[in-house]
Amino acid sequence: MNELIKVIIPAYNEEDSIAKVIRDIPTLVNEIIVVSNKSTDNTEINALKAGATVLKESRKGYGYACLKGMEYIASLDPIKQPSILVFLDGDYSDYPEQLTEIIHPIIHENIDFVIGSRVKRLRETGSMTPQQVFGNWLATFLMNFLFGARYTDLGPFRAIKYHKLLQLKMQDKTYGWTVEMQLKVLKQKLSYKEIPVKYKNRIGISKVSGTIKGTIFAGVKILGWIFKYSFK
Repeated sequence: MNELIKVIIPAYNEEDSIAKVIRDIPTLVNEIIVVSNKSTDNTEINALKAGATVLKESRKGYGYACLKGMEYIASLDPIKQPSILVFLDGDYSDYPEQLTEIIHPIIHENIDFVIGSRVKRLRETGSMTPQQVFGNWLATFLMNFLFGARYTDLGPFRAIKYHKLLQLKMQDKTYGWTVEMQLKVLKQKLSYKEIPVKYKNRIGISKVSGTIKGTIFAGVKILGWIFKYSFK
């Protein structure tokens, strides 16, 4: 395999999980980039000790962290820029070793974009809150109904051809990052595929679904992106 693969992990106060995530990422990955999203604990120290490149993003927001990672990659020598970029959460709810399954369709089927779908049969009990399950169902139902998509999840564990990601011109700074990417993939008629992935209870408390404020803001942002695109 000649592909250059990099991973971006947005992380906010994930000191207890970040090293475990990095440890379980397959060695075929060329660089693991942890973006500390204003962490106040030992997330950065633990990520450095585990061998990751650590960046700091002072503005809170999932999208801000992802964009910081992309900004860093864009600053590299072109020969060090990846052919495939993988996004993965830092809370250890995903199984990082499944990265090989996530990138397989890109390498062997020439698919542009792959989402790890957190299917019910592979989810640990309690790993997704009722509001997460409903929110994912509603968002994917609307995308499927309005745009003829075949999505089942907004899963954060995903891989995309790097040059296709640049083509999307991502903008969202907070909770709408995942749905923006999926909508723009549809809009630009990129090929996509979902791969069923296992999902377990995260280490620590979710900063989004674990709070009423986070849940409401995420829901509003996700629906906002969907309806914005439905009128284009």
